[in-house]
Amino acid sequence: MFTRIVECNVKPGSIEKLTNAIRNEISPILKKQPGFVDLTVLVSDTDANRCTSLSFWKTKEDAENYNRTEYPNVQKIVQPFLNGNPSVHNFRVDTSVTHKIAAGRAA
Repeated sequence: MFTRIVECNVKPGSIEKLTNAIRNEISPILKKQPGFVDLTVLVSDTDANRCTSLSFWKTKEDAENYNRTEYPNVQKIVQPFLNGNPSVHNFRVDTSVTHKIAAGRAA
């Protein structure tokens, strides 16, 4: 399994608009993507302008395909709520209780 972590610096007063856009516009896009598994959105409880999302994918190739084909459209949806561009980091999932992944086991 593979994850994309997207960290955002949100404009003041826009966190709810951003999370609504993720819930109502971006989640449906993700659900249609081959290899998409899950999405978790985290909103900082100490910084009202920080939001991080974790999307989980069956394979690195699935995540890369999404990045090439749909992520540019997703960026257009969220950009009005952000200060600057989000930072994107990619990771291989080593362990997950929810997705029953153990270190060393092939995804």
